[in-house]
Amino acid sequence: QVQLVESGGGLVQAGGSLRLSCAASGRTFSTSAMGWFRQAPGKERAFVAGISWSSGSTYYAGSVKGRFTISRDNARNTVYLQMNSLKPEDTAVYYCAVGNVVRVTPQSYDYWGQGTQVTVSS
Repeated sequence: QVQLVESGGGLVQAGGSLRLSCAASGRTFSTSAMGWFRQAPGKERAFVAGISWSSGSTYYAGSVKGRFTISRDNARNTVYLQMNSLKPEDTAVYYCAVGNVVRVTPQSYDYWGQGTQVTVSS
């Protein structure tokens, strides 16, 4: 049974930073991909960033490129999302997910965390 537990969300002013964590357990992740998605009220779940667990290759949505950084800690089975220069439009529930390869479609991922709220005030 795969478990993903996100943490690190909260309330921050525009221009501030947050770091989200996603601790994974229950399987070997060396051949997996991890993704971060977000969902704002009334909107569909959208890809934010992804990382290949084995190669470390990273992928970003255009709206966050240059501001967000995804990274992994193999020893801790944990993926991070460092979010800088936050904007009010970044406000959403952020989810991490496990899949076989990094893809932008949520349907490509097999396991999901419970989500963590990020609110950016103007």
